[in-house]
Amino acid sequence: MPMIAEIKRETERRMRASLDALKTELRHMRTGRASVGILEGILVEYYGTMTPLNQVANLSTPDATLILAVPWEPSLCPVIEKAIRTSDLGLNPSSDGKVVRIPVPQPTEERRKEIVKKAHAFAEHAKVEIRHHRHEGNDAIKKEAKASAISADDEKRALDDIQKLTDKNVGEVDSVLKTKEAEVLAR
Repeated sequence: MPMIAEIKRETERRMRASLDALKTELRHMRTGRASVGILEGILVEYYGTMTPLNQVANLSTPDATLILAVPWEPSLCPVIEKAIRTSDLGLNPSSDGKVVRIPVPQPTEERRKEIVKKAHAFAEHAKVEIRHHRHEGNDAIKKEAKASAISADDEKRALDDIQKLTDKNVGEVDSVLKTKEAEVLAR
């Protein structure tokens, strides 16, 4: 029995990691509202090392349409500006030498649909990962049963439990996606 519990625990941990990865990806997606989360993937060159933007500047959102990046060293302004401009976020920052202003325009209807489509792709990828973890967990349970380490009843119960975990996590993926979709499509 302890090995069944360990297999279920590990399967659940992996499924949760896939769900967390989806949440992180969706947080980076633009919704038309200024959020420092959309800049999380941006790296800037800082003394020869690629460094996350939030480690070289203070980021804030004074209102729903603007993000401010105040670099710790003013010489970083052009570097930050270039990093944001060359990212695939479609943002157009401007700098006065001390502060980088990043206006976040409302996305067009077409752009909103693209964002939703991309969110659906991320969600589908998360579901595939979750099902893969289910498959691995089921294989481990079946291996234990084949080695006569657990009974057929314990095997059936464990397989049912793993399926319930899968259903729960896939449901959470759908819920997270639905929330993000509503957020993106809201005007």
